Amino acid sequence: MDKLIELAVSVVSGGLVALLTWWLTTRSRDRQDEEREREALRGHADALVVAVSDLRAAYVVNRMLWERGPEILRTVALTAIAVLGGATRAPIAGGTDMQGALVGAGRGAELLAQERIVGKQAVAVLREPFNRIATAAAPLLRCPAPALVTATEELLSAAESVTDTGRLEEKLAAFGQAAMVATTPPPTRRERRRAGRSG
Repeated sequence: MDKLIELAVSVVSGGLVALLTWWLTTRSRDRQDEEREREALRGHADALVVAVSDLRAAYVVNRMLWERGPEILRTVALTAIAVLGGATRAPIAGGTDMQGALVGAGRGAELLAQERIVGKQAVAVLREPFNRIATAAAPLLRCPAPALVTATEELLSAAESVTDTGRLEEKLAAFGQAAMVATTPPPTRRERRRAGRSG
């Protein structure tokens, strides 16, 4: 009888140890999976912030190069010089005043066409940051945190109108806050107890 009791105790204690080991292993694996998910979410959030910053920088550079008053005046002055140069060159070569005017207009149109092409190429540079923003935002729009999904959507909307830098800054800050909340691990039982005692 003692042997039977010993065997039963041994089986029960072995089963309890196996059950406890399984529970601890599963819990540890779940925590590791959750941490990996949070880390991936942090990576996507960082990529989105960097892409939005690149978009902002490209917009500022583009604006400095092409949209400022001195740049517009420079284009007008260069066009005027090209028109005058072409207009004076034709009569010197034996052409009429009308031919000179046509040559000058042609030189001015050529210069403006070149400026337009270069300006469009500069605007096309903004396409790459937009592509990176969309790539970084896609996984964030599927995450289980509704506040982060909303903040991502609002940031995408603000990035589309990059000219409104105040709104873009506001939505970027709101996105950063939502990303921080979504990627912060929940408090442990011990931390909740401590907070309950102190609160």
